[in-house]
Amino acid sequence: MFTDSFIRKPILAMTINLLLVVAGLAAAASLQIRQFPKMQFTVVTVTTVYTGASADLVQGFVTQPLQEQIAAADGVDYLTSESRSGTSVITVYMQLNYASSAAQANILAKIQAVRADLPKEIEDPKLDISSGDITQLIYFTVSSDQMSPAQITDYAKRVIQPKFSTVTGVSKIKYYGERDFAMRIWLDPRKLAVYGITAKQVRDAISNNNYQTTAGQIRGEYSSFDIDAKTGLEVPDDYGAIIVASTPQGIVRIRDIATVDLGSEDSDVVVKLKGKPSLAIGIDVTPEANPLEVAHGLKDLLPDLQRNLPAGMHLDVAYDTSVFIETSIEEVEHTIIEAAVIVTVVIFLFIGSFRAIIVPIVALPLSIIGVAIFLAALGFSINLLTLLAIVLAIGLVVDDAIVVLENVDRHMKLGKSPFLAAIAGTREIAVPVISMTITLAAVYAPIAFTPGISGALKAIGA
Repeated sequence: MFTDSFIRKPILAMTINLLLVVAGLAAAASLQIRQFPKMQFTVVTVTTVYTGASADLVQGFVTQPLQEQIAAADGVDYLTSESRSGTSVITVYMQLNYASSAAQANILAKIQAVRADLPKEIEDPKLDISSGDITQLIYFTVSSDQMSPAQITDYAKRVIQPKFSTVTGVSKIKYYGERDFAMRIWLDPRKLAVYGITAKQVRDAISNNNYQTTAGQIRGEYSSFDIDAKTGLEVPDDYGAIIVASTPQGIVRIRDIATVDLGSEDSDVVVKLKGKPSLAIGIDVTPEANPLEVAHGLKDLLPDLQRNLPAGMHLDVAYDTSVFIETSIEEVEHTIIEAAVIVTVVIFLFIGSFRAIIVPIVALPLSIIGVAIFLAALGFSINLLTLLAIVLAIGLVVDDAIVVLENVDRHMKLGKSPFLAAIAGTREIAVPVISMTITLAAVYAPIAFTPGISGALKAIGA
């Protein structure tokens, strides 16, 4: 039997075990730590803005044509859509482990194919790719005792967002309670009716009078000057002076039919932290990213950002899902240690020999450390499922060790020397032990053929 070589040559056996320990520790250091196995569960969100349109109009002329085209894209599992006043949102769920880059390219191609059939007034559809989580990985809050909500939003987008975007794995930064600066023009319906002016005329007048132009340069023999044509409008009075129409009653300007002020683009969402108005920043990760590494990278930026904040401004972590992930993994790690201790105590109570428990005590860490080699080779990570599988494997390893130990002990009690007892005992029990292990593996193997995300998780965990 192949086991004889390890008994006759103990130095060879110790060398192989030491190699397993060294290679296992090196492999374990390279493994990612995640909550669940790495899988690409890509979700693509297509958002189209159709300002001023009703929900029915958005559904019929924007959402319906888009979703018919997108549904035919390669790799689409299923999709959902929502049509609101002025906005169409189509959420596309891709097949498991479908590449996010390919998904984006396929869906974008389908959108471009139908773009000419959509209303000209819509904004170009925007694509966002995420991992499909209901909540973001981590939420930050920004508040200030001295700055207005619009100023807080402006600072967050100019200073904080570029820093967060540098972290590898960040997919999208979403704001809640943001107050972007915007020129608000509040039309008076009664005055519009008096002058016979429509909202579209007002919009066209603003578009025609507020634009950026490149006027070129003036070049001399030794110098050149950029021409700065100030064609954009900046203050409310500039907008109020725009001519909308010329009627028999005279020229009609925007200030005659509307109120113009500098305010927030959107005020529908309000976020408060401890009773104070705040801006919430949610971080989405890419499908391929390791959430724990992304969370650590974001939190590493906090000290520098907090040190350079304006007076009275505060940047804090409001909610962090990575804490739950780390705590869950720590609990499973404690379970592994507890299982090893319990097994050792039980063996001692039943066999009654400190020398006898050396075998399982050595076999447990060797087997656990050696598993890391195969995890790294197969592209697995340290996660809840692989750790739970190790907990189950502890029982199998100890059971096999006890069976071999008891058989060797039986031969010693029959009068054989320890060396001959080890040879005879392992020869008798080697095949049954290997057969039992293969049988248990065969029992779990059919789980790998279960379709969908459940089957993939079970296969990796088994």
